Amino acid sequence: MPFNNAYFIKPDVPFDPTYRKKNPAPLFIKSLTIEKLPKKATLSICGLGYAYCYINGKRVTDDLFCAPVSDYRKTLWYVEYDVSELLTVGKNIISVICGNGWYNEEFTSSWNHNEAEWRDLPKFILNLDIDGKQSLVSDASWKCLPETAIVFNALRSGEIFDARLYDEKAIDLEYDDSSWKNAVIDTNAPKGVFRKCSCEPIREHEVLSPKSVIQTAENKFVFDIGQNISGYIRLTAKGVCGQGITVRYAEVLDENNCREINHMDRFYKQSDIQTDRFICSGKELTWSPMFVYHGFRYIEIEGIHSADEVIVKAVFVHQAVRAKTEFECSDKNINALFRAGRISSYSNMFYLISDCPTREKMGWLNDIQMSCQQFCTNFFIEKLLKKWLVDIYDAQRDDGALPGIVPTPAWGYDWGNGPVSDGAMFEIPYRLYIHSGDGAELVASIPYFERYLAYLKTLEAEDGHVSYGLDDWAPPHKDSVVPSILINDVLRIKFYRIYELALKLDGRSTERLSRRIDELVSRAKTDWIDGDGYCRVNELTAISMLIVHELYDDLKPLKAQLKKRFEQLNFHHNCGMVGMRHLPDAFNICGLEEYAMKLLTENGFPSYRNWLDAGATTLWEKWFLDNSHGSNSRNHHMYSHFMSWLIETVLGLRHDKTDNSVPEFTLSPYYFEHLTYAKGSYLADNGKVSVHWKKSGDGILLTVTVEGDTSVSYKGQTLTAGTHEFTI
Repeated sequence: MPFNNAYFIKPDVPFDPTYRKKNPAPLFIKSLTIEKLPKKATLSICGLGYAYCYINGKRVTDDLFCAPVSDYRKTLWYVEYDVSELLTVGKNIISVICGNGWYNEEFTSSWNHNEAEWRDLPKFILNLDIDGKQSLVSDASWKCLPETAIVFNALRSGEIFDARLYDEKAIDLEYDDSSWKNAVIDTNAPKGVFRKCSCEPIREHEVLSPKSVIQTAENKFVFDIGQNISGYIRLTAKGVCGQGITVRYAEVLDENNCREINHMDRFYKQSDIQTDRFICSGKELTWSPMFVYHGFRYIEIEGIHSADEVIVKAVFVHQAVRAKTEFECSDKNINALFRAGRISSYSNMFYLISDCPTREKMGWLNDIQMSCQQFCTNFFIEKLLKKWLVDIYDAQRDDGALPGIVPTPAWGYDWGNGPVSDGAMFEIPYRLYIHSGDGAELVASIPYFERYLAYLKTLEAEDGHVSYGLDDWAPPHKDSVVPSILINDVLRIKFYRIYELALKLDGRSTERLSRRIDELVSRAKTDWIDGDGYCRVNELTAISMLIVHELYDDLKPLKAQLKKRFEQLNFHHNCGMVGMRHLPDAFNICGLEEYAMKLLTENGFPSYRNWLDAGATTLWEKWFLDNSHGSNSRNHHMYSHFMSWLIETVLGLRHDKTDNSVPEFTLSPYYFEHLTYAKGSYLADNGKVSVHWKKSGDGILLTVTVEGDTSVSYKGQTLTAGTHEFTI
């Protein structure tokens, strides 16, 4: 236990839960005298919402948005740092500044975070061990400055920084804090279990300069960085004392070059969305917000006479998760899509997998169930997903119900959930097993699986169907064309199969469970396949789900039906997130890989190509193109399964560690008709595989390079370290 004798401390001011225009970031300070340089000094800290620590004026870490978000009543994530190099002999100053984060959101929104049971002033708990001895803890002896230059901060709204109040010496050794009040111990702080967060931190990763700037009105300019990202501005400004500069962030512009943010105002009726403010002191200062981030391509600066008055940069911020794969082919649009998918994935890694960095920033479970395979294929995402799994377990009610978002203040049990969302609790540990060979998370999930499946059974109608929850969410037309009971029937079978696998890995009998699965499969075939073997719902989502989950006796009728329906739609889709997750795999199973490729390359509405032609640099939430639908995000990952498909089909690389007796990778590229080459790579823990195929004349040259201790199975051969060439 890292926090023995330590307490959560906060400012000695009353807490006002109502919405105000002033919500400052408090600063805390404490001195510590040491007699000799430490061999090892370890700082443990948990901030509610966020806490950044400094020692002798230097930031302890470059990590951002600590501590990680959770249901603070259940889990309190803390982080740990080696601070040996920051301490000096004699007097040291330790300071902490706190922001609201998810802990204290005061404005009203659709998701009720302002009604969270835990809401209070931001606070922190800290412990410093020096050479194995507890040397400093957070307690009432700390001094606190309740109001700092950060006069307002709200994670999903923005930050206001008053440079006139900024004192860069406030955390230095010689600073006079005699007028500060003491902090107070919070005896009502959340009682969650302290858990050390071991996943990668959130960091700044790239600084982008504007590609262009336009003046849109008097004292108003729009800077285009050319790429949609998650993050914030890096603003250098001097101005005159008291001059206010308003920074607004947007993903698209309308025909008048005005920001499209107002389309999202219905979600934030009290607080401005995606808006920061900087009040000048008359001295030049480079500033970025500390406790907020946004989703944007465009930065609108209001309050300056000329664009030359300020220096504007954009900082791409996300979890420091490494990419596993690289991909390139002869089709530039496919390359652009893969890059857009990667940036959308990174833009939503913030100690959970969020839906978007703009409007919500929340961990929607329906999104991750549909993109989890892609994340596991393309990123070293295991630590982040394991962290989030704990949050999902915390969110499960005693009756087994799950919310649509995790973590949640209590919202999402009545809308936004259902099998399309709840299945994330099954999908995440399953994919971790498939990609790592480690079944520990699957086995650990067994009691949560059992509680959920028992809950799901209570929702069955007399005919055995389950009708609650989301359907094929966000199709190109207004409503899903596939009934939710079909989707739920298929996903329920998937859940039981994953539960069965978990039991087998744990060495338990599954005989009774197998009979239950057989009953559900038989019922699904009866309900959804007619006497000729066709799906009774003649739509791509329904047909592809039956194919992928092997709910048929004969594949041929379903293959013919899938092919015909796609052709009827002129090689376009009418799917939401469920369909787009299953459709490419169904085409592959049916030997219709060229049809799957058309999903990525076909022009017209609806299509990925439409997004690119409209200027998309990330993946969108909806298939709409016009700005009348501006409330929709332009940086979602839920349609990103194609990224996994590209690696596994075009390159032909599949990674499977569930059986250590066989090679880690299997290789089976598909040489698509319109492609002249494809190349890419896949990193594993113990090596790397690179694939390059290129058409030349009547043949194809396939080059496979294996590095490290990994191996590849290709046409009955096992390829080990070295370069291997094949003429096809």
